[in-house]
Amino acid sequence: MSLKKRSFSLAGHRTSVALEGEFWAVIDGCAARDGISLAALVAKIDAGRGEKPLASALRLYALAARQ
Repeated sequence: MSLKKRSFSLAGHRTSVALEGEFWAVIDGCAARDGISLAALVAKIDAGRGEKPLASALRLYALAARQ
């Protein structure tokens, strides 16, 4: 499994996140299902992640979405 990096503007600053393609596929599907952009979904997850690293929060979101 190779990591795929994507970049976003969150809270006024640029950030990059590297996740396995399988996680991005789930997150992309969730954004499409909800009718929002990937950037908007990542911003929503970022806003609620607390102290967790963003990559960890995205992985946990994808795992929860699969259940």
